[in-house]
Amino acid sequence: MQQDLSAIKAAMLDDESALQLADWLKAFSDPTRVKLVGALLHSELCVHDLTVLLEMNQSAVSHQLRYLRNMRIVKRRKQGKTVYYSLDDDHVEQIFRQTLQHIRHS
Repeated sequence: MQQDLSAIKAAMLDDESALQLADWLKAFSDPTRVKLVGALLHSELCVHDLTVLLEMNQSAVSHQLRYLRNMRIVKRRKQGKTVYYSLDDDHVEQIFRQTLQHIRHS
């Protein structure tokens, strides 16, 4: 049985979308970034709290948060001198939780 490949080809991702999606997924290739997102699933947290939870120095945590912010995975809110981070939107939480559920499913 021959499939109509032209219909599939027309529905495929364009090059720019494929690149953006690959870059977004690449953000989750680092265990530290995954742990940061995992912590932010529970609550908005300041950088200090994240350094305590991950047992890392502030510079390393800030570097990873900047990467996640540039990928629009997390957002920040400044209150005085304190910067608070949270997930950018519900889509990030849904994708993270579904992926976690998938890998835990055996």
